[in-house]
Amino acid sequence: MDNSTAQKLYEAFYMKVFSYVMTLSKDRCDAEDITQETFYRAISTEKSFRGESDSYTWLCAIAKNIFIDGQRRRSVQEEELNEEIPDSDKGIEERLTDRDTSLRIHTILHSLEEPYKEVFQLRTFGELSFAEIGSIFGKTENWARVTYHRARLKIKERMDENEI
Repeated sequence: MDNSTAQKLYEAFYMKVFSYVMTLSKDRCDAEDITQETFYRAISTEKSFRGESDSYTWLCAIAKNIFIDGQRRRSVQEEELNEEIPDSDKGIEERLTDRDTSLRIHTILHSLEEPYKEVFQLRTFGELSFAEIGSIFGKTENWARVTYHRARLKIKERMDENEI
């Protein structure tokens, strides 16, 4: 990719990609790092863009993959750290109760089918508008609304079944 094209891509989509990454990471420093890495990869690996999707969608897919990779690395590091240092601030009963409830809720979210899972997370945790969610998926705003509503119903049904 030539410098002119790279500069135009960066100027056109930096804030949009940054906003999307903020919804994922909820941390400004991480979002800045991921956004920079996204543009670096996009510019340095031009052959991976086949032109089958919108540039914004392509950049968001790169950013999402970078975010997921970082989460995996952090998860492994946290597990290693948690094994070494026990949490002594809470009583054992409270830690077990909090952990059990949290695990059940995350299990339901984890088992939720795509795109319901991602749409729900983008709307609830990422606080994206339905129009933005639709754009990320290459669908309409109405599709995002319906998918989010269905995701909520699925989560509620599974919570009721598990008596959470």
